[in-house]
Amino acid sequence: MADSLGSGIGLLIGVYDTNVFGEARRSPGGVIRVDFLAGKATRGNVSRSLEAAIAKYRSALPALCAKHGASVEDFKTLSVRYSVNTINRRIVVTVRDRDGRCCVDEYIGTPARHVKVTDRLGRIRTKRGKTRKLKVVARQYD
Repeated sequence: MADSLGSGIGLLIGVYDTNVFGEARRSPGGVIRVDFLAGKATRGNVSRSLEAAIAKYRSALPALCAKHGASVEDFKTLSVRYSVNTINRRIVVTVRDRDGRCCVDEYIGTPARHVKVTDRLGRIRTKRGKTRKLKVVARQYD
């Protein structure tokens, strides 16, 4: 979904012309954050057209999940941060499942691809986000 919206074509929701990176460049802080579960932008200024496209992605989510043997209820967080610097378009995807496992992955370019890093032996490797179990703390309010 993140790459589909970032591509500007939006094939997942039907051909839908958007420019999330152009709008991110014009937004305060140069960032647009999208919550795909809510179907809305939670940070940055977005046009009505982009806002409508994001809502369509929310509508397409159940079918996409079903296609991959999952359910929308499997996710607690499904958000994406779009930003642009002088060199790259950057996408940071945050996924948290219903069991509390969280993973943050970073992608660059269009089409989006994982960031590459050089390890201590000089080999090029894909930079992967670490999956971690979030500790949930219950709070009581009197």
